[in-house]
Amino acid sequence: MRLLIPLAVLSFILASFASLSTEAPTGFDNKSNGVADDATHQADQTKFEAVEQLSDGLGPLYNAQSCRECHQSPVSGAASQVAELRLGHQGPEGHFRTPEIPIAHGAEVISGRSLMNDRAICPNAAFPNNEIQERVPETETIRTFRLSLSLLGDGFVEAVADQTLIDLARQQCKSSHRKICGQVLQVPIVEAPGQMSVGRFGWKDQHASLLSFAGDAYRNEMGITNRLQPDEVTKLCNTASEPNDTPGPDGLSDIDHFARFIRATKAPARDSQLASSAAAKKGYGLFDKIGCATCHIETLTTAAAGTKINGGTFTIPVALGSITFHPYGDFLMHDVGTGDGILQATREHYGDKVFQMMSGYLSKQDFESSRNKIRTAPLWGVRLRARLMHDGASLTLREAIVRHRGEAGHVSQRFEKLKREDQEAIVEFLKSL
Repeated sequence: MRLLIPLAVLSFILASFASLSTEAPTGFDNKSNGVADDATHQADQTKFEAVEQLSDGLGPLYNAQSCRECHQSPVSGAASQVAELRLGHQGPEGHFRTPEIPIAHGAEVISGRSLMNDRAICPNAAFPNNEIQERVPETETIRTFRLSLSLLGDGFVEAVADQTLIDLARQQCKSSHRKICGQVLQVPIVEAPGQMSVGRFGWKDQHASLLSFAGDAYRNEMGITNRLQPDEVTKLCNTASEPNDTPGPDGLSDIDHFARFIRATKAPARDSQLASSAAAKKGYGLFDKIGCATCHIETLTTAAAGTKINGGTFTIPVALGSITFHPYGDFLMHDVGTGDGILQATREHYGDKVFQMMSGYLSKQDFESSRNKIRTAPLWGVRLRARLMHDGASLTLREAIVRHRGEAGHVSQRFEKLKREDQEAIVEFLKSL
């Protein structure tokens, strides 16, 4: 018989445990959180900000030339206004199907991925007659934009134990009488073939490891193949040898530097002046009272230093071990009425080799039910975003709140029933995050 603990009791237990841990360092100063020394962190940041060229393997299809291009406001690693386009269609049996996008005047069809790249490297001087730009076919009627995510503080997120997120989902569902039930997805650790862990990165929780995440983004967003994602989307116009990302003199590839850079970033800092205001303090209490904190969990604590995660490929260092941080998010999948209908394309995120190896394990995950679910957006740093929700379609904090439906419908209704001054207090609180 499994013991179910009320969410309030679980929160008290987590808070008590947190009191024995160390607070995560915060700030926007481009300095390390302790995972690496500042000089190493700055060198990794230089790699993160590097602009890729054709000689580096850029493309042939891509969205950006640098990690920083999509993660840069107010500092490298943060979010931006950049959005990617995803699409697909519904098959005759009612299931989501990834698009089929013809390029090169129909000579080749790109399939097996929901992402459509906005840029291409040709025609160019070497290939004056090759035109490979992707365009949306009329058949692909399921379409959405997704904003780039902030990566700041994600080293702490990676270091949260799987069981912490699993228990949180269970207690959340129990305490809300099944009104709010976060979904946990077990996803492959690409650098540890055959191993899976609880997804927490990306709008669809498609990755649990920051190295897996980096390899995915490098290939799919910039077209730079690497040891985790060695296959090009298309060979047309491609002249660089594969994989494009190879180890440097230090034995590390670019994706290793990217992962270490993200792991060493500090958590987003609050606006201390606004946080201490009477309005923000009042809003904090109301935020919890009406139920926002059910999904936007204030505090999480990482596993102990020395714990092996990511299929045994990464050991949590002291700088990330037993650390308390305040993301205001649960990193679980929820249906809040804003889902885009896009199903996670497993082959795209994990590569052909891992997909084929783990197809049996992946089939046991209920990905189909996550079509209209989105990972809870952590609210740390939300004050620095002008466009809100996964698609950027909400332009004010109030709009974002009242847009919540589905599992959060009763919470947004409670917000709308508040006095105007109480609503404004919640908005002031959010502006402090």
